[in-house]
Amino acid sequence: MARKKSKPVESGYALFDVLYEDGSRSSNRRVPRSILGGFDGDEPARKAIEEQDNTIAEKAGRPRIPIKKITRSPV
Repeated sequence: MARKKSKPVESGYALFDVLYEDGSRSSNRRVPRSILGGFDGDEPARKAIEEQDNTIAEKAGRPRIPIKKITRSPV
């Protein structure tokens, strides 16, 4: 008997590409899907990524670079 192909598992995260004001880029940043959607769309993702950046910058001992633009990563 042949095995059925399994469907892709729906991840609990959405992936975003981030472009910073200094021209640097960060790809595939994970944001929980539970905070996305509704009237705000992807705007909560910016806040979540900024919080992640604040944590990283604090641990590295350097200032956080402001975000210029965020877009969803292509699937």
